[in-house]
Amino acid sequence: MIRVGIVAGESSGDQLGAALIGALRARDPDVRCFGMAGPKMAAAGCEVWASSEELSTMGLFEVLHKLPRLLRLRRSLVERFQQIRPDVFVGIDVPDFNLGLARRLKESGLKTVQYVSPQVWAWRRGRVRTIGRSCDLVLCLLPFETAFYAQHGVRAEFVGHPLADQIPLEVDRDAARDALQLPRDATVVALLPGSRMGEIERLSGDFGAAAAWIAARRPEIRFVAPMVSPQARLAFEARVPATPPIQLVDGQAQRVLAAADAAIVASGTATLEALLTGRPMVVAYRFGALTALLLRRLVKVPYFSQPNLLIGRRLVPEFLQEAVSGQALGEALLCELGDRQHLSELQQEFRRVHETLRRGGAERAAAAILEYVRGTARG
Repeated sequence: MIRVGIVAGESSGDQLGAALIGALRARDPDVRCFGMAGPKMAAAGCEVWASSEELSTMGLFEVLHKLPRLLRLRRSLVERFQQIRPDVFVGIDVPDFNLGLARRLKESGLKTVQYVSPQVWAWRRGRVRTIGRSCDLVLCLLPFETAFYAQHGVRAEFVGHPLADQIPLEVDRDAARDALQLPRDATVVALLPGSRMGEIERLSGDFGAAAAWIAARRPEIRFVAPMVSPQARLAFEARVPATPPIQLVDGQAQRVLAAADAAIVASGTATLEALLTGRPMVVAYRFGALTALLLRRLVKVPYFSQPNLLIGRRLVPEFLQEAVSGQALGEALLCELGDRQHLSELQQEFRRVHETLRRGGAERAAAAILEYVRGTARG
């Protein structure tokens, strides 16, 4: 029996972890997985030691008040993994937590894998040395990441993105609208203010203001916002105006995007979901003030949203920090909807990226992990 220790962070990591566990068990039904997981991973058969939501804090300084608890959590995980000694440890995303954990485990003789590369090619490039000391293998979701690791002598493999496999190349808009009880002939704008509470608190007011700005000019437009949790719903409702009405949906972000004509999205996994669904979008993000100040010095890429990074140019409007406002987001959204030539170009580029990332990501990741554990890894 192969035993896999896993630590995944927040909802996106839970989704990746569940797909990975399913693929591991499809190859070897006796695989046992345990560690820090979310509800989807638990449903896939992972033994849960702690909830992945404990790692949902975003920002370099925002995490400071939680640091003592996170350090205690990491120490307890190190001790438990070292006692049980799994055949391999897999850290899923949350590199600031997982790399330190992986380094301790690797030093004690355990095999370690990082699933989802940190964005070392974008900022804090010196972390590549830490990754090399911490991880035996990095599984990359994006195709250009392996070249960066090759330059620094770190073993990495592009496996594709499981979301690209889960979302069909052609989504059924009418079926999604029927499921959400939306008129098939309406113009629908999706609002996705993030999954972390900090994101929702910093962005919801601007997203609500954008909806109001758009409705004042296009009153026929409908707005739908998927909420990741009851707490997220309460935080969102407390920060958006009463008008225009915004239909709130529990979860179902992919269905909401499938039903939409366009979206206003917090930077993160949801932007990739919008790309894979083929929807034009406006991307926004706000960090805490101190984190933003430091990032301005460290970031080495000209844009921050995943669609623009994957396409290699600024094709999607993106707004950061003080540039985020209801009017700016609303104007950009209506401009996206009104430019048919631009929409056609978006569709072509989004389709190309979707096909590039559609590689059977979870299956390839599972194969790479099992090959490494069994000593048959390539390279």
